[in-house]
Amino acid sequence: MRTIVFSLIILMALFACGQKNVVTDENTHKINKMEISDTFLNADGTTTVIHALMHASLRIESGGLEIEIDPVAKLGNRTVDYSQMPEADLILVTHEHFDHFDTATIKQLSTESTITVMPPHCHELSGLGQVLSNGLTLNIAEDVTVEAVPAYNTTKGREKFHPKGRDNGYVLTLNGLRIYIAGDTEDIPEMSRLHNIDIAFLPCNQPYTMTVEQLIRVARIIKPKVLYPYHYSQTDISALPSLLQDDGIDVRIRPFD
Repeated sequence: MRTIVFSLIILMALFACGQKNVVTDENTHKINKMEISDTFLNADGTTTVIHALMHASLRIESGGLEIEIDPVAKLGNRTVDYSQMPEADLILVTHEHFDHFDTATIKQLSTESTITVMPPHCHELSGLGQVLSNGLTLNIAEDVTVEAVPAYNTTKGREKFHPKGRDNGYVLTLNGLRIYIAGDTEDIPEMSRLHNIDIAFLPCNQPYTMTVEQLIRVARIIKPKVLYPYHYSQTDISALPSLLQDDGIDVRIRPFD
């Protein structure tokens, strides 16, 4: 009984906190062996729950909205059972590569009211969703916006993987909580224009995205409160929490390999 009462007191304190969009629930909980979720408090007292699925796929629940980012059902021997999840209100696709763009899963998650956002070339390939090009913003609902931002390679010889102007990253604003989902990109100049980022998802696997050193450089420019390295495959990212500790960035390692 004492444990239950104590837990209720802690929960009430979390929701009563006046800090805007920076309070997080450190009691992360496992959904299953392949998924971990974190809970964040929004400015209006609602919560945003972020579920780490795999690689570049994540699920966000916020203010009654069900949001899927790059939903992919199968990669190698890993799978995500999207049939066990609610249908989506919003789906964001960063680019056309198979580890980000799974048309069958998009259709499975969609209803007539689902808003699916993708870069122009993804729309050309599939006929699905609506186009949002770099630099454009879409209002989804009151206090919910999606801004498409650039995502591309800059290292010589690697531009072919993600050419400039083709793919999207996204800044998703949910009741004031600003989440940067970088997509597949290196440390590009446009990142210096990002401000007030609460949560950032940054990829880390050369030759396709960033090196550990590039990711650290970007993190120090963007200065997110919480950083999730993702899309890291076999890259060793274990040192990131200690390397960014003095920068005041909370680095959370999740199963995004």
